[in-house]
Parts: sequence; structure tokens; C-alpha cells
Amino acid sequence: MQFLTVSDEVVPTVYSLSARERFAAVECVLACGDLPFYYLEFLVTTLGVPCLYVQGNHDKPEVSEREQIIAPRGCISVDRRSHAHAGILIAGLGGCLRYNRDSGAQYTETEQMLRLLALAPRLFFNRLRHGRYVDIFLTHAPPRGIHDGHDRPHHGFRAFHTVLQRFQPRYLIHGHIHHTYGYNRGIETQSGATTILNTVGYRLLNYTAGER
Repeated sequence: MQFLTVSDEVVPTVYSLSARERFAAVECVLACGDLPFYYLEFLVTTLGVPCLYVQGNHDKPEVSEREQIIAPRGCISVDRRSHAHAGILIAGLGGCLRYNRDSGAQYTETEQMLRLLALAPRLFFNRLRHGRYVDIFLTHAPPRGIHDGHDRPHHGFRAFHTVLQRFQPRYLIHGHIHHTYGYNRGIETQSGATTILNTVGYRLLNYTAGER
């Protein structure tokens, strides 16, 4: 199965009338936050595939024809949730480390750990039913010390190391750290059983069921 993973930046080659042909093999979109709702809605409509997403710290309501839109229409939030797509288990936790109170989804380390604890029963249920906790874990910020930056707004979460160690997804996919920031240029890192991918902009992920 091929996934289109997106985050943080509207890419002209993706937001294009030719997207249907360019991404004809894509069967699902995975979004890691800080993207306009219209962008995700465009992908769902144009590609005719589901979009699963978590929130970024700059996501905010949009106004369309006098209607306030609080989430991308036609898309599925996996924030603190687990969703099975074609047998692939996908869950997530959005937001970034709190650095002010003025924008979007921001959490302290304690708050994010509590959010993970709220998600955990769903992952344990996956283990009982499917023999594994989760295959793909979506986040906005990265794990602390992996792909993250030196300033607080771009620190990763230590809580996500619990995800890596306890639940061992095959992939953890994040955004938030733009390649132009120069903090940490890593975009793909292996941590135990998990491949950690920075998907700022977009990338294609070819997923083969049953492989590690």
C-alpha cells in the first residue's frame, strides 16, 4: 500500500490539478498537522482516498461562506484514537510542546503523557484483537532528541519515547521541524523497531503488511 504523508507546507506539486495522475497509486493520506483544511479536503476529493490526521500547533478554524470550519471535512482524526485502514493500525497524538498560550494545540510533557495514557487502552485492545498495538503512529512534534530543535518551540516530546519503547510502531511519522530550520537535518531515523520519518512537505511511503 502506498501512503502520501504531508505536513506543515502546502506543496504546489501536491496542490495541483495533476495530483490525481501524479499520485494515482496512493491509497491513503496521512497528515501530521499545520496544514490548511482546504488542502486536506482537496487531497481527499482529488485522490478519492481517506485522509487520517493529527493537529499541529498552528491549526485554526477557517471561515467558508460564513461558516466556521473547525476541522477538515471528510477527514478522520486519529488524535488519541486508533483507526484500522485496510488492516493497518494507525493512531496518533497531535500538538507540540507548550511555549505560549496563543496558538493551537500545545501541551506540557505531563499533559501529553496523560493524553498517551488516555489512548493506551485502545492500543492494548489492538494487541488483544490483532496481536500488535499499532503499525503507524502519527504525531506533529517528534520525539525529544530525534529530529528536533534546540529552542523550546521545536523540542520534541519525551512522552513519545514511551510510544517507541512500549508500543513499538513500525513507523512514527511527524512534522513540525522544517528542513530549512537547520536544527537537525535528519529526516529518517531508526529507533529500535520503529522508523521515524519527518514528513514536512510531503513524501511517499510504501507499506508492505507483515514486514518489520
